[in-house]
Amino acid sequence: MPQLKYLPNVSTLRLDVEKCNGCGMCVIVCPHAVFVIEERLARITDIDSCMECGACAGNCPEEAIYVKSGVGCAYAVIAGTLRGTEPDCGCGVEEENDSSQSCCC
Repeated sequence: MPQLKYLPNVSTLRLDVEKCNGCGMCVIVCPHAVFVIEERLARITDIDSCMECGACAGNCPEEAIYVKSGVGCAYAVIAGTLRGTEPDCGCGVEEENDSSQSCCC
């Protein structure tokens, strides 16, 4: 089965390698193999494969991973498919004090 890809350069996934202890939980829980462990630290291999589910961040004991789960285009594509509607990531609706949000669809 081919690797799922979402819209390029829109994922909210971030990894702070300074906090990473190399435990590998991100590798274990990520459904799309976005992470690998190299030289005892996690590394993001393909950020555009991230579906922003939040499993990695929720299972990281060092809080080295940040992802805004349930937002963005990856979520919109999945939710739209499940509902039988067009993707809607809330473009044009910015959260207060969050200038990093941008329209992606």
